Amino acid sequence: MNHPAAKRSLFTRFLDTVEWLGNLLPHPVTLFASFCILILVASGVAGYFDVAVIDPRPAGAPGVADDGMIRVVSLLNAEGLQRIVTGLVTNFSGFAPLGTVLVAILGVGIAEHSGLISALMRKMVYGAPKSMVTFAIVFAGIVSNTASELGYVVLIPLAAMIFHSLGRHPLAGLAAAFAGVSGGYSANLFIGTVDPLLSGITEEAARMIDPTYTVGPEANWFFMIASTFLIAGLATFVTEKIVEPKLGPYDESLADHEALASNKVEGGDELTATENRGLAYAGLAALAFCLVLAATVMPQFGGVLLNPETMEMKGSPFLKGIVVYIFFFFAITGFVYGRVVGTMKSDVDAINAMGKSMSSMGPYIVLVFFAAQFVAFFKWTNFGSVLAVVGAQALESAGLSGPELFFLFILVCGVINLSLGSASAQWAVTAPIFVPMLMLVGYAPETIQAAYRIGDSTTNLITPMMSYFGLILAIASKYHKNIGIGTLISTMLPYTMVFIVCWSLFFYLWTFIFALPVGPGSPTFYTP
Repeated sequence: MNHPAAKRSLFTRFLDTVEWLGNLLPHPVTLFASFCILILVASGVAGYFDVAVIDPRPAGAPGVADDGMIRVVSLLNAEGLQRIVTGLVTNFSGFAPLGTVLVAILGVGIAEHSGLISALMRKMVYGAPKSMVTFAIVFAGIVSNTASELGYVVLIPLAAMIFHSLGRHPLAGLAAAFAGVSGGYSANLFIGTVDPLLSGITEEAARMIDPTYTVGPEANWFFMIASTFLIAGLATFVTEKIVEPKLGPYDESLADHEALASNKVEGGDELTATENRGLAYAGLAALAFCLVLAATVMPQFGGVLLNPETMEMKGSPFLKGIVVYIFFFFAITGFVYGRVVGTMKSDVDAINAMGKSMSSMGPYIVLVFFAAQFVAFFKWTNFGSVLAVVGAQALESAGLSGPELFFLFILVCGVINLSLGSASAQWAVTAPIFVPMLMLVGYAPETIQAAYRIGDSTTNLITPMMSYFGLILAIASKYHKNIGIGTLISTMLPYTMVFIVCWSLFFYLWTFIFALPVGPGSPTFYTP
């Protein structure tokens, strides 16, 4: 008879442990600063003892020493101090994700502040048949990732309201939207601001092994598009077959009626005729932009953005400059929408929208400064290369060099994410270790990044360390005034379990069974 209580007690202790571990971690900026100091001290000790491993790359290859060894380089000496002082600024300004993310956010900012993205989400949700409401909510949540926090602020409370109005359990609507926005963070039809951020970190890590390797923001685009429909379908199934039946009929006495009386989501109403007209014109602008862009990669029209040597997409200016197209796509469609609905009356409004978006990037820029130093120090000391060689040898010795090792890798990333919720912060810490290690086993950085994104996304739903978890709990408390953190996590746990299993299997089938590329021009395997 005590068994259910014992189970709840065990689960509560697990949640308490996760929260305790997360609270032990300092702010990500402090974390990176601490790692920098740790690397300096460790490099001095390793340099003193001449720690080295055999370089697995062929003799004569770029970056291979004459004696064929990789040695840890100490930064605790005069030469190291000089390198740190002269490289501090260029480490920051040359950090690959910085410029690409800022350029992308300028365009997305116009689309967001004009109201285009909010209107698009509401169009998908309100325009869906009742039988498709759950799918539409999840799908809209996935697409909302293009505009960072918009899904959390607008869609999640809107989904709870819609389910409530339909006589369904509002927490089921909240859970479905949360699953799309956060659990489907690494799926999307569009390339968003997180893609250049992660690809830049991946590129920096890959260059520890191959100094000329490049990873573009489009590296995982094909897999992301396919994953959008997978996650939308899985979340719909979990919501309607597991979560909603478990919640049962909604008891109105649980609600905080005072909070619900003032329940209003900014920009959460059904679309007006003007907003529908704005979406139509924005759609025409998007179509025109895509047609012009398509013409630039068609040989019949000169293929001006194709690779001039091969007239192919691989290595083309089109792929190298894809962040520029992200900027123009969102800027043009956002401005057209804004002009129609009246939120963008002149170029000044567009400039102000870009300024608002850029001002919100302050914490990110501070984080990047310290993350850039950490990545640079890690590269200068050769710690990444040494750990990669040792780790690759350990994987091969354990017989884990086959594609099946990605199941373990995804699980490890998911567990790390429980305590370090920021996708960029986690990848900046782990990429310099995992990317070179798995490259030496034979896998391309693009493939490694796609696997990482699965682990990072799926456990967002059950970690109190996720930056918007408190907001989700506050929204849920309007419908269940006594809801606790354990109740919310137990509601989201089925999504995490189904996502991590099915998405990992999907990745395995996509990449290794059907041999499909994870993105345009993205190889699956790496050959030195």
